[in-house]
Amino acid sequence: MRTEVVTTLKRQATKLLADLHETKEPILITEHGQPSAYLLDVADYELMVERMKILEGIAKGEQAIRDGRIMDMDHAKEKMSKWLK
Repeated sequence: MRTEVVTTLKRQATKLLADLHETKEPILITEHGQPSAYLLDVADYELMVERMKILEGIAKGEQAIRDGRIMDMDHAKEKMSKWLK
């Protein structure tokens, strides 16, 4: 992963963005030698957000199973049919 100081971002933002769009490689921005932010391509960021939503849904489902909040297929179909009318 590429790393740049915040001063480079301030002085060369257009170039950094062009590089980002071309390579799709995230850029770590540092301030005073410490990580401060990441620059990500918009499409990559949106894909990451969608993946996180899917993973959160899976985690909720797994927790529901552990908590015993489950139902059989017939009961689920019955509940779904009420919503689909």
